[in-house]
Amino acid sequence: MVDWQTVSSLATAGGTLVLAVATFSAVRSSNRSARVAEETLLTGLRPLLTPSLAVDPPHKVLWSDRHVARIDGGRAIAEQDGDVIYLAIGLRNAGSGIALLHGWHPWPDEIFGNGPPPPVDQFRRLTIDLYVPAGGTGYWESALRDPDDPVHAEFGKLIAEREPFRIDLLYGNQQGGQRTISRFIVLPASEDGWYAQTGRHWNVDGPAPR
Repeated sequence: MVDWQTVSSLATAGGTLVLAVATFSAVRSSNRSARVAEETLLTGLRPLLTPSLAVDPPHKVLWSDRHVARIDGGRAIAEQDGDVIYLAIGLRNAGSGIALLHGWHPWPDEIFGNGPPPPVDQFRRLTIDLYVPAGGTGYWESALRDPDDPVHAEFGKLIAEREPFRIDLLYGNQQGGQRTISRFIVLPASEDGWYAQTGRHWNVDGPAPR
């Protein structure tokens, strides 16, 4: 004799299992689509800074003490006036999102070293917000004003002797995410000029690019 109660229970259990599998597959597909959409959004916001090109337009750089300099495409600024050392780098944003600069770290030594960048909390904060538009140009600027700063004397010597140095820049997208560290090496270009080249890039908030 057929036990219809057992058959009914097995049929119900089978239907529940099929529904669970279908639900699991739908959730996985939904999560995968959400991740793809999120990655697409982040890609559209991701900046990547490189030195500006020689054909790029010049920018006027103004420091808080009203010191002014012109930075041409493909160039950098490294000059000392009294106790103040003024630094700037012409930038181009090769990424697809606006770059918001957060801070910088000076390296007077290990110019061509391949070591990692310092921790984020060791970067010097900028006193103003500097933005570089996607596909456009801009600049980074700051200054060493305190003669007691451990790197002040070293940078003064490097500039006077026309020796290269490097600067690590910390920046992210316009929402403060996707923080990136780019290393720039500043080298003498002529009797009184300087230019910069990119060394490496590190992702702070995501997987490394290599």
